[in-house]
Amino acid sequence: MNCSTNSPSIFSMARLQPAVPSFRRPWWRSTLFVGLSGLIAVVLLISTSVVASAAPTNVDLATATPFAVLAGSTITNTGPSTIAGSIGLSPGSAVTGFPPGIVTAGTTHAADAVALQAKTDLTAAYVDAAARTPFTTTTSDLAGDNLAPGVYKATSSMSLTGSVTLNGGGDPNAVFIFVAGSTLITSSSSHVVLTHDAQSCHVFWVVGSSATLGTGSSFVGSILALTSISATSGVTIDGRLLARNGAVSLDSDVITRPFCATVATTTSSPGASTTTTPGTGSIPRGAPGTGFGGTAPSNHPVMFWGAALATIGVVVSTTIAIRRQRAVRHSSNRA
Repeated sequence: MNCSTNSPSIFSMARLQPAVPSFRRPWWRSTLFVGLSGLIAVVLLISTSVVASAAPTNVDLATATPFAVLAGSTITNTGPSTIAGSIGLSPGSAVTGFPPGIVTAGTTHAADAVALQAKTDLTAAYVDAAARTPFTTTTSDLAGDNLAPGVYKATSSMSLTGSVTLNGGGDPNAVFIFVAGSTLITSSSSHVVLTHDAQSCHVFWVVGSSATLGTGSSFVGSILALTSISATSGVTIDGRLLARNGAVSLDSDVITRPFCATVATTTSSPGASTTTTPGTGSIPRGAPGTGFGGTAPSNHPVMFWGAALATIGVVVSTTIAIRRQRAVRHSSNRA
């Protein structure tokens, strides 16, 4: 009796096994997981680079940099205002109220070539800063806000009825740009507060019409106004008042042109004493641009979670592959 006719062959037994769709086979799972992990890693890298590029660069004022006050029609002053920095006017020529106002650490330029060039550079800086992207749309009143570096825009007026905090996040080069569609008005005794290494030399206020600073307020940053700027009595300004077309009006105010702080350096030479040079002011860095540039801090959450997810993906994928290989060897041994 031929047993082969009654017993199924190995090949016939294989044909009796149920067909398993390829997408359900275990090895596809690990392959799919590896592919998804790679995709997630790519998306996270792109997201990280977008976050990094969102940090705005500084606004280059060029020859307008040395000016604490710059106007188009007139500059008027009442009371003992003190201006640390140059004052300039073009095309107007009427600068009144000095004295009793005094100008320190600067010179006065009225309707001369220096003032004309500064006004030209102010216009370029205004256009550049007003067009910066990406930006965050903000409410009209900034009071109570704690803001990170970036570009903030209000479609119409912008106001400050209390205090706003600008948080540099530990980066002394952090830039803040505020763009008001029309007016900028600060209330009496309002404050702009800098924290975590934020510097006044990197704060800019672009005003679509005119700006008014309230009595006794403390303001930080350079105002670039299309029309005019009025500082009421007793205002302290760590920044600049730069009006493209209109007047700048002062009343017993203190204006200090901002300088960027630099790190102290220590030098030594053989046989000589060690000399430490204190940090000094420097002209704000940067150039006109599109608002992109800079880097995200190394401890940015996107970077942290991106690295974590990528690591988890690699570990899980490797584990699945190892377990699959073990299962294959175990099946081979049993066979």
